[in-house]
Amino acid sequence: MLQARDLWKAYGSKTAVAGVSLDVAAGEIVGLLGPNGAGKSTTVAMLCGLTPPDRGTVTLAGEPVAGEASRAKRRIGLVPQDIALYEDLPAIGNLELFGALYGVKDDLADRARAALELVGLADRAKDKPQSFSGGMKRRLNIACALVHDPDVLLLDEPTVGVDPQSRNAILDAVEALASEGMAVLYTTHYMEEAERLCDRVGILDDGALKAEGTQRELILLVGEQDRLRIDTRGEPAAAAAAAASVPGVDTAVPRDGGIDVLAHNVRASLAEIVRAIDTTGAGITSMEVREPNLEAVFLHLTGKALRDEG
Repeated sequence: MLQARDLWKAYGSKTAVAGVSLDVAAGEIVGLLGPNGAGKSTTVAMLCGLTPPDRGTVTLAGEPVAGEASRAKRRIGLVPQDIALYEDLPAIGNLELFGALYGVKDDLADRARAALELVGLADRAKDKPQSFSGGMKRRLNIACALVHDPDVLLLDEPTVGVDPQSRNAILDAVEALASEGMAVLYTTHYMEEAERLCDRVGILDDGALKAEGTQRELILLVGEQDRLRIDTRGEPAAAAAAAASVPGVDTAVPRDGGIDVLAHNVRASLAEIVRAIDTTGAGITSMEVREPNLEAVFLHLTGKALRDEG
């Protein structure tokens, strides 16, 4: 359905996206997982034709997504990271406006009501967004991207800062759309969202796609490594450096409140890891050995924690 090949984008001397290629099929949810600043939003902007790539191509069912007159653009629904609504129009008015801009005419009212129903806002159709919570605004933003019945939906960090109820409503809606045959690209820095939603996941960091595949395929990249999560009272950077010096430890990186360690046999190295951290005065408060997951894959591929900024 949606195909991107070798996308590059730079802003001055800063390369935002470096050679990203991906495919999204009908009925499939493909995730782009990476920290803030990884290049996810720039990639989405190129996929929907808002930002022209410096080089590379984007096509939808073989038709180029480029230029003001591109028919393919009308087959894409975009949910931007920044909420884009008209606060002085009621919810139903926002949907009717966005639908009209996409050229929807005869059944616009029915489509608007159906979109509100999908995101759980049917009872707030006549209310203005200024009275909505942040999560409700994000749900309305999704409805606006659906009112023209697109073939492809692009969602850029749609759950940032939302309440748990709205977050669940958004995830449920995305799953329902894919089950009905829509192609969905979902960007996030929440590992648990990617694990729940995505058929395939691309690990994006510093503008480059480090790996892409099913969750099972990505976890196999970690091999036989174990993941050890350690919480500390002291300086995580010092604790991480000490743990990294222990034989058998492949990676140790600081995070807020502690460190994450990857090792081929963490249990065999555990006592020495504890002794090394104790020499820094960091003070271990808890430890947990975890099975490899997408966060461990990110750590393995990039050498930093998923929640790192930049």
